[in-house]
Amino acid sequence: MFKEFRDFAVKGNMIDLAIGVIIGAAFGAIVSSIVDDIFMPLIGLVIGGIDFSNLFIVLSNPQGIEVSSVAAAQEAGVSTLNIGLFINAVVKFLIIAMVLFMVVKGINSLKREAAKEPVEESASPSREEVLLTEIRDALRARPTNPTGTQPDESPST
Repeated sequence: MFKEFRDFAVKGNMIDLAIGVIIGAAFGAIVSSIVDDIFMPLIGLVIGGIDFSNLFIVLSNPQGIEVSSVAAAQEAGVSTLNIGLFINAVVKFLIIAMVLFMVVKGINSLKREAAKEPVEESASPSREEVLLTEIRDALRARPTNPTGTQPDESPST
């Protein structure tokens, strides 16, 4: 059983998949930072100084606690609808989807180009090789005497 697992784990596809997952996780962290730290603050500034990470609606606040942020609301146990965090998640998804679309489109175009390239056929034999092959075949086709000589040859004495 260990041998089967080892064979499965070290196959090229499995290792490629593992590398892809690791790179994908790192890419996700980069996209999160770009969205949370660059895009959303700029969008918030353009539309009037809104901080999307703290854009929320209080759903239930039975104790009447004043909450100024999502973190404060969660700490106080206040139920909120986190609209800004949802918008951030949608923007992250759209960025990742666009990048993956461009990668897949690039790979597909490379595959199409590779399919268009003519496959180099094996080089045909030169004229000399054809002639030598014909001569060899003709010599093989000639009948021989029991002495091993050709019929038109005389045995050497």
